[in-house]
Formats: sequence, structure tokens, C-alpha cells
Amino acid sequence: MPLMTWNDRMSVGIRILDEDHKRLVGMVNTLFDGIQAEQGKETVGRILDGLVQYTVEHLQREEDLLAQTGYPEGAAHKAMHQALCQQVLDVQQKFREGASATLSLEVMYFLKNWLIHHIQGADRKYAAHLNSHGIV
Repeated sequence: MPLMTWNDRMSVGIRILDEDHKRLVGMVNTLFDGIQAEQGKETVGRILDGLVQYTVEHLQREEDLLAQTGYPEGAAHKAMHQALCQQVLDVQQKFREGASATLSLEVMYFLKNWLIHHIQGADRKYAAHLNSHGIV
């Protein structure tokens, strides 16, 4: 059973970003499934590494769009992204150092809640701005 499910409330109305968000939801679910199935540190580590890499790519894509269109809250949005990246990188580092217990349900629920609240809150705020600049 997936940890989270994509739904229309999570759409920001920007096709490329919605696709990114769907992929992130899928990757969080894959990580959750790997942990639940006790797939082993190497497998879970690869999944976590992929999630971290794609998260960084997505956040950069989002920040680029906001910068290109002069989004007034772009700096604050970028700061939120930097805080998330640091938290995720900390989890990744602890996992690599052998603290696999830190990749627990608590971490998974943090990722789920952050993703949902960020998309439905901060990300949704920029949708009209990007749409007004022809980005759909």
C-alpha cells in the first residue's frame, strides 16, 4: 500500500512541475515500500540516492522558472527548498554512515507531509504567476 497517492488537489497547474511532483510521490512510495519490505541497505540506499538527486533537479527546475518570470516570493521559496535539501542530505548522510534506523517511518512521514504541504501551499501560490507568463 502506498504511503501517499497523487490527487488533483496536489496539482499546481504547471504540466512539467505536476509531472515532477507525481514522480516525487512515486519515488517516496518506492522508498517506503523498500523500507517496509526490508530490502536491504544497498537497495534502499540506491532508492534514497535517486530520490535525493531527483529532488534537487526538480527544485532547481522550479527555482529557474520562478527566477525567469520574476516571481516576487522567489527568494523565500528558494530558502524553503534549501532547508528541505539540507534535511534530506542529512538523512542520506546518516544512512550512509550506517544509521539505517534513521530512515524510519518518522522520516517517511516527514517527507510525505513536507511534499504535500509544500505543493498545496507554497507551490500553489506561484501557479497563477507562472500561468500569467505563459507557463502551463
